[in-house]
Amino acid sequence: MSTLIKRISSKNHAPISDRVWLFDLDNTIHDASHAIFDQINNSMTRAVMNALKLSFEQATQLRQRYWEKYGATMIGMHKHHGVNALKFLHASHHFDVAKYVKHQPRLRYLLNNTPGKKYVVTNAPYDYALTVLETLGVKECFEGICAIDHMCIHGHYRPKPSMKLMRGLLKELNCPAKNIVLVEDTLKNLKVAKQLGMQCAHIFNIGTPFSAIYDGRPSYVDIKKHSIQALLLSDFARYPSSC
Repeated sequence: MSTLIKRISSKNHAPISDRVWLFDLDNTIHDASHAIFDQINNSMTRAVMNALKLSFEQATQLRQRYWEKYGATMIGMHKHHGVNALKFLHASHHFDVAKYVKHQPRLRYLLNNTPGKKYVVTNAPYDYALTVLETLGVKECFEGICAIDHMCIHGHYRPKPSMKLMRGLLKELNCPAKNIVLVEDTLKNLKVAKQLGMQCAHIFNIGTPFSAIYDGRPSYVDIKKHSIQALLLSDFARYPSSC
């Protein structure tokens, strides 16, 4: 049976805790809006153009529509056009990722001093996620990555905010939902996690699509911060038993 999480060689020295962290990647662990999102959008639009022989404008509209409907353009391309999902992922992230990653001050130190095991759960492809973590110097802070390449359940891709994905992660982690914290910039993903009993941390980033619509803190969000550093410095992160 395939697994959702691909284990990586962790040298995590974080304090021992029953808590398990699930971190989103883009606009959560790092600021993708700084430069990377523009590269992804252009690369993905080109991939749609090449696959379907569309103009740049047509491909942009289709890319955006599939992203809004399915949580990943790849799924729409696979479902409606028979495009090979993994080949499309490779083509849509074909640029020098490391060149556009924005440095995150003190991130490695803060992750290593935050109690609990840590995983990345991202709707981006695995190779891209690994490159970002390596460029930031934090790969060894994480036990594994659940990327969209691995979010295949019973033959269908189930990216966030899929309830089936979140249930599958709960089963694979073999951990009570109340001990798990999902850290996200996207509110709809947190809403699903809360329905399963997870704790929810919202990283507000103005560059996240639809983030400007609501700048409050919904009832399903346990803590809201404007950066991952601020979250990891909070009592919520440092003293889990008191939260």
